[in-house]
Amino acid sequence: MSIINVELLGKLIPAHNSMAIPLLSPTANCSGRSIARRRPCKLLMRSVLVKSGIAVVGETEEKLDRSVVDADSAGAYSETKQQVAAGIIPKAQERDFTDTTYIPVYVMLPLGTINMEGELVDPDDLINQLRILKSINVDGVTIDCWWGIVEARAPQLYNWSGYRKLFQIVRDLKLKLHVVMSFHECGGNIGDDVHIPLPQWVLEIGSQNPDIFFTDREKRRNHECLTWGIDNERVLGSRTALEVYFDYMKNFRVEFDEFFENGVISKIEIGLGPCGELRYPSHPAKHGWEYPGNGEFQCYDKYLMNSLMKAAKVRGHLFWGKAPDNAGSYNSKPQDTKFFCYKGSPFARGRDDYYSLYGRFFLKWYSQFLIDHVDRVLALANLAFKGTPISAKLRGIYWSYRTTSHAAELTAGFCVHTSDCDAYTPIVSILKKHETALNFICGELRTLDQHENSPEASADPKGADPKGLINQVTFVAWYLGVPVASENVLPCYDRESYNKILENAKPLDDPVACHYSAFTYLRLSPYVMEDQNFTEFERFVKQMHGEYVPC
Repeated sequence: MSIINVELLGKLIPAHNSMAIPLLSPTANCSGRSIARRRPCKLLMRSVLVKSGIAVVGETEEKLDRSVVDADSAGAYSETKQQVAAGIIPKAQERDFTDTTYIPVYVMLPLGTINMEGELVDPDDLINQLRILKSINVDGVTIDCWWGIVEARAPQLYNWSGYRKLFQIVRDLKLKLHVVMSFHECGGNIGDDVHIPLPQWVLEIGSQNPDIFFTDREKRRNHECLTWGIDNERVLGSRTALEVYFDYMKNFRVEFDEFFENGVISKIEIGLGPCGELRYPSHPAKHGWEYPGNGEFQCYDKYLMNSLMKAAKVRGHLFWGKAPDNAGSYNSKPQDTKFFCYKGSPFARGRDDYYSLYGRFFLKWYSQFLIDHVDRVLALANLAFKGTPISAKLRGIYWSYRTTSHAAELTAGFCVHTSDCDAYTPIVSILKKHETALNFICGELRTLDQHENSPEASADPKGADPKGLINQVTFVAWYLGVPVASENVLPCYDRESYNKILENAKPLDDPVACHYSAFTYLRLSPYVMEDQNFTEFERFVKQMHGEYVPC
């Protein structure tokens, strides 16, 4: 691996836009080594790492001028390529993870572990499964604490009884607990096999005031979670949304004090949006979205629209106080819309596309509202769970990553074109401010050349780049000193999928010698407990722990 001159690399790989890129102040990375001073942030995130002559971060494996790479690296690259082509070296040689860093492995419990009455379902079967997991040295389990179950009946009337029984079982088996504060609806997304709505009293309020929910351009309401617009509005009885979240977290902390004090509860993940993730609900299957559509902006409730109008007034452009009307629908492609379509030249851009003055104003406001929500909720979470590590989940919106507009990222709230450096530095900076770890989920996906027969690959062979996004986000987090954990999105039973997770968890030649802080396996089921599947899972756990496994 070679770290190349970034100024030279900037001439080889142009940024996605021509905006001035500010410089980062020097900092230390997580391995204690210093990083070169005053490197342009956009170029640093996208281009600093060269793997055998290939730029990896941000752009997908763009070949560089061989003169940029030192002669030894170039020679090694050429020789290795020839050996692979000749069959001397197998294309998919497995790494040996013996004596690598120990990464804890947690297993997410089934969605129906606690039923809608707040009771623990089939505890005897669960105990048997947890004993088996303990026998292969799984570190612990992860469980959602559903707002729609615990505070279902009435405001501030909490039912933790089923969770208490579960936590006692986990403690007796000497396992650890990661607990998710789930302020969202369950159902209708990948892996959801049960339906857990928001609390009934919240839905009743929403029937009278539907603007407490995110709303799309056609005024369809999304009941997955509450709009950020009511964070400080007293519309949930006598409380604001932030007060509701804080009361819930504070009550949990008091109720399970003994499990915090004895270290059984080792981390709390804070739900920040749909699926508990840090993003807008811009790609809802229930409203007809299908991969790889752009999604839609979710800012048409009256609270967010009022905020947008106020921001437009401050800028002195009242006509900017509206959302784009030319951004297409959920399943549009960037080239099919006026707002996201790249016209080939900055001089050919319209007055109302994503890179126009209005477009940049709107996207900055849209993204900043998300960041402000995260800032407020994490501040309260640290008050409630002082002394206990907290984390936040970020999903990789990767299917438009290689397009000029990054449309799917923009509708999710990741402002690629108008932030100081890139879409993810401001977000990760907020996590750092609140000493919050990043749970980034995109980890088991492959680049499209490895999934050429998948529906995703055939649907959008040019725009998707999960690996490039993984590289960018993890590099930003590690550069800023934010721990990165991950979990699988899709079911995972085979060695190839586990190996891909391992490669991301323990990068062989990453620039800052970092690795995942933990990994959560989704999820405990009869399938993973089957003989061959369980054998592969046990092997994976050992490799994550840095133990020897036979080839």
